[in-house]
Amino acid sequence: MGKLLYGSSSMDVEFDDRALMHLQIVISAKLRRQECFVFSWRDAFDVGDGRSSIWMHSSIPLYFRYFGSRIPAINREWIEALTVSANSPGGLHFSDEPGVNPTAHGAH
Repeated sequence: MGKLLYGSSSMDVEFDDRALMHLQIVISAKLRRQECFVFSWRDAFDVGDGRSSIWMHSSIPLYFRYFGSRIPAINREWIEALTVSANSPGGLHFSDEPGVNPTAHGAH
């Protein structure tokens, strides 16, 4: 499990390394263009099984920490789906990889 650490309070959210890599690509592209947006995900059962959202802004510290050392293969269809979501008025909503078992790549 990798972690997305956000802000000076060191809020951290766990994602599978493969999911985190795809999120990094989409989030980095938005922030590189100085585009702010909301990022939402479903929480794991052990932290309440609800939903969480954060405001993503380029001035807020962001750190992607991976558990494994290998870079996963990139699924362009997943990048496209996440990008479409990120560019919508509701912001980026994490979704599972298309065609893959949803329990394998969700937020934790």
